[in-house]
Amino acid sequence: MTGVDALLLALGAVAVGAGALVVTTRHLVRAGLYLVVCLGAVAGLFLVLTAELVAWVQVLIYVGAVVVLLLFAVMLTRAPIGASDDLDRPGWPAALIGGGAGLGLAALLVDAFRWTQVDLPEPGTAERLGEQVFGSWVLPFEVLSVLLLAALVGAIVLSRPDIGRPAADRPAPTAGGRR
Repeated sequence: MTGVDALLLALGAVAVGAGALVVTTRHLVRAGLYLVVCLGAVAGLFLVLTAELVAWVQVLIYVGAVVVLLLFAVMLTRAPIGASDDLDRPGWPAALIGGGAGLGLAALLVDAFRWTQVDLPEPGTAERLGEQVFGSWVLPFEVLSVLLLAALVGAIVLSRPDIGRPAADRPAPTAGGRR
């Protein structure tokens, strides 16, 4: 076993452990932070596999944007920050299904490859990816950007009931600054 193999196993264990903590914790904010650790470990896996562009896209998009959006949504909806007692459903059915699916996939991979090395195709470059994204896929890319912006503005408007009402109809702020 080489050092790269050990690093891959360690990062995989961190990703799986953090992923398990995401779905088993009773704290919503902690689940978001465990998700950051899980996605960061996946980015580390991409770095070890010399897919630097994919690793940094993973960090920028998933860790930087999706988790921030998740935590932003928690703050906007005023979800409970502490432990939630309504999340105490029995976990054994999900653990049984997840464990069975994981074992089945592991057996399938071991049977399919039998620990042989697979020849990899020519690696892609950031230049080729940029040509595809900003060449033939520029319209869907921009439409998605506008859609995400509209969703963010809509979330802000929905979370603030005082937006759009006349000043006379707005409730007066209390001493603590909250309404």
